[in-house]
Amino acid sequence: MAKTQRGWRVDDEIAELATARAKDRGMSVSDYIAALVREDVDGLRQRGLDAARRFLDEHQDVFDEAEEADRRAPGAHAA
Repeated sequence: MAKTQRGWRVDDEIAELATARAKDRGMSVSDYIAALVREDVDGLRQRGLDAARRFLDEHQDVFDEAEEADRRAPGAHAA
């Protein structure tokens, strides 16, 4: 995978913490930051899926009623 070099500015404390955590995990700081971003993105996806599941659990009856109404309506069937 191609890599792009970027320059980020963070407080000295954050830089030291990132360096220490990366070392603790046996990773480079670049790999550590990449892992944090991936974990954040994956967590965001999971939170979205969880929210969708809660929405459907809460409102499934509305969708069921709409589907049932479509089945009863003449000419409302897909080809």
